[in-house]
Amino acid sequence: MMRLWHGKVAIEKADEYEKFMIERAAPDYGSVDGLLKTYFQRRDEDRAAHFLLVTIWDSLDAIKKFAGSEPELAKYYPEDDSFLLEKEKYVQMYEIFYDN
Repeated sequence: MMRLWHGKVAIEKADEYEKFMIERAAPDYGSVDGLLKTYFQRRDEDRAAHFLLVTIWDSLDAIKKFAGSEPELAKYYPEDDSFLLEKEKYVQMYEIFYDN
């Protein structure tokens, strides 16, 4: 399964948020059995940076170990309040039907 999360940060905080994601979020994701791959991505615009986290999991149960019983709800850290311009309520999840 693939899980996608999007966040938007003011451009002046983007480097600090990227560092936070590497130091705080990446180890948290990586601590969960069933996580197969993570892609943390960033796209800068004039006034904001968009962060897209794509994670690949071996099962829905593995996602629930990370995100809780409602895996379609976004998971946030307390520190996110000082970075994110808004907190999207939901993530997107996809079944992977082909992988090469």
